[in-house]
Amino acid sequence: MTEGTENAAATTPSPPAAAATAGAAADGHFETAIAGRHIAKRFGHVQALTDANVTVRAGEVVALFGDNGAGKSTFLKTLIGMIKPDAGEFVVADRPVSFSSIRDAQDAGVECVHQDLALAPDLSVVDNMFLGNEMRHRGVLGRLGVVNRREMTERADAALRELSIKLPSLKVDISALSGGQKQALAVARAVMWGHTAVLMDEPTAALGARQSAIVCDLMRTVAERGLGVLVVSHDLPRVLKVADRVTILWRGVTALEAPAADLTVPDVVATMVGYGRDNAA
Repeated sequence: MTEGTENAAATTPSPPAAAATAGAAADGHFETAIAGRHIAKRFGHVQALTDANVTVRAGEVVALFGDNGAGKSTFLKTLIGMIKPDAGEFVVADRPVSFSSIRDAQDAGVECVHQDLALAPDLSVVDNMFLGNEMRHRGVLGRLGVVNRREMTERADAALRELSIKLPSLKVDISALSGGQKQALAVARAVMWGHTAVLMDEPTAALGARQSAIVCDLMRTVAERGLGVLVVSHDLPRVLKVADRVTILWRGVTALEAPAADLTVPDVVATMVGYGRDNAA
């Protein structure tokens, strides 16, 4: 390798390496992308989770439904290392894991698309794709903190193309994008850095019908790359159509796990609101 070539190389971990791992998932290198088993969490006098369970296999979309206060957000936060549970265990890529931070989950290949998207509105598409993971040159330029913008642009473009996401420009600020384009960008960023599972929190909230359909198509595309996809949503009709399986929480307990094809929206609603009453009878 010549000195010029060495200086041009980036020091940040390569997203394509993550993509290769995702491809390995599709080849059956692991079955369970991510799972939370018998998760419990108490906040003071509030028992947010008692016995929450979910399993997301590689290559599938799992919908996590539940009424307000069912524990969905708390459960999601335990899965990404934001909250440490009081009891239970986690599995990622068929292996038991323990997360003490969000970074721990990211290092295991678990990425989350938050409801607020965590995008910087005054930065470009490329800058947002590499936010917190900026690529720098090797050698003197790297020591000076010079960002390898050409390499970042090429990789961001490849990641968007792989998911068939079309944006007006990679140089445009996020504030100039539509709601659907922002959501798609957040998904692409998660997929670029995640190689095991992508978790989505209310991905179609505040989107129109056309934009929501695009995001749902992205869910399937991500799953087809071999990643596990977990979607927390109140958009029952739309997400039920794209999901392979459904998990329903009721007051911190997993009330139902079933194939999506076996359920209708009324079935889901009945479980969400009537599980406790039915089990008390």
